[in-house]
Amino acid sequence: MTQTSDQTQDGVAASAAARAYQRLEQMIVTLELAPASIATEGMLIDRIGLGRTPVREAIQRLAWEGLLEVRPRAGLAVAPLNPTDWLKVIDARRGVEQVLARAATRNVTQHSALLFHDAAQAMRKAVVAGNVVAFLDADKALDEAMAAAADNAFAARLAAPLQTHSRRFWFRYQADTGLEAAASRHMALIKAILDGDADAAANEADRLMALLRGHALDAAGW
Repeated sequence: MTQTSDQTQDGVAASAAARAYQRLEQMIVTLELAPASIATEGMLIDRIGLGRTPVREAIQRLAWEGLLEVRPRAGLAVAPLNPTDWLKVIDARRGVEQVLARAATRNVTQHSALLFHDAAQAMRKAVVAGNVVAFLDADKALDEAMAAAADNAFAARLAAPLQTHSRRFWFRYQADTGLEAAASRHMALIKAILDGDADAAANEADRLMALLRGHALDAAGW
């Protein structure tokens, strides 16, 4: 087997694992896999139609992120949803989002600018259509554009699981009424980054976190 063939197979395997992760993450975020429910590896393989190896890799990643708990001989436990935990997620996320916003402003490239534009366009379309799942997909695309532009793998790896947990809480407690307000804050953040204003970008990131924190306080009944 040639080196090129090995690289091709590695790329296919990585792509399958990424697809498995993306689908399982979406199922958890949108509560298709209910909070605190029990699943099995075999059930998930059947649900998403991918092989055992990519699904197993996705499960391991989701377990590391705190979205699944692997229980030997007892299955996979989906993380519960305690509304007071949303506050903890936002408080942990707030500082790193400002770091990413500042870094993205300094390092944005033509390619990453296109990613921001695509995410913004998808978000606008989702709001017009009232499509919450499409909005969440656009929000994830924006987070990925931010990570790419920031060029800070340490901050991006810290932020990514917090962003996923936050989307899950938002879907559960705010999705019915919060599309337009959330989109407005995201658009302001994108504009500040593309305008090259690092202070404004950090401020808009903080305003977005403040909006989410307000929702979290309401969800917790505080």
